[in-house]
Amino acid sequence: MVKNITIFTTKTCAYCPMVKRYLTAKGLPYDEVNLDDEPHRQQEALAISGALTVPVTVITRHDDSQQVVVGYNLAKLAPAVA
Repeated sequence: MVKNITIFTTKTCAYCPMVKRYLTAKGLPYDEVNLDDEPHRQQEALAISGALTVPVTVITRHDDSQQVVVGYNLAKLAPAVA
């Protein structure tokens, strides 16, 4: 069961709105961290994902385990939020 979803985005990311639309269509609330507005959190996104790209979607479950999905990857995102 999903406890929390956080998406790291930027204003110029073409895939970020696609992830947000997917989660909204599934009725899943999420927190958005726009790295253009909060550049001090870029290191956090990098440490979590190991990637220099967005979107970075962090799915936290009720047991506090986390799954990280980089990019718009429905093959990983769909089962992670199921």
